[in-house]
Amino acid sequence: MTRRDPAAFAEFVAARSASLHRTAYLLVGDRGLAQDLLQEALTKTYVAWPRLRDPGSAEAYTRKALTTTAITWYRRRSWGERPIDTVPDHAADGLADDVATRDLLWQALQSLPPRQRAAIVLRYYEDLTEAQTADVMGCAVGTVKSQVSAGLRSLRTRLGDRATDSDLVPLDLLEVTR
Repeated sequence: MTRRDPAAFAEFVAARSASLHRTAYLLVGDRGLAQDLLQEALTKTYVAWPRLRDPGSAEAYTRKALTTTAITWYRRRSWGERPIDTVPDHAADGLADDVATRDLLWQALQSLPPRQRAAIVLRYYEDLTEAQTADVMGCAVGTVKSQVSAGLRSLRTRLGDRATDSDLVPLDLLEVTR
């Protein structure tokens, strides 16, 4: 068995945690839960670190841990809707349409079942191939295709007239974590 290299793991965490946190946030929709999710995934990665043949696969391993843990949390119903202290005001003129579209898309994404949301986040936000997404989700490529298709169909139904491919596919509109 290979020895654990704390320095290499620390380097990996420093280099990739911001990106992994954004993925976690998109999966769970709450900054605090995203931090908890990332922490749990990084713990699983640290435990598995000696077994990773290629340190370059650590990000894929961690992304898979994020996805499977988030889905498990949803199944256990570890969290639900969370009240907020203030209701957002209407956006200022000029950016109102972009803000409204972003908010509407964000709410629609959060309403998806966890596997559909994970498939869409991994395919369009993380820009993974169908095969890579299937590997991360631990399922067949056909399952990824059906989850993405059902998720996009649900988003289009929920968003109605505002749902165009340019609204749905570039999930970089959701970069609210920066």
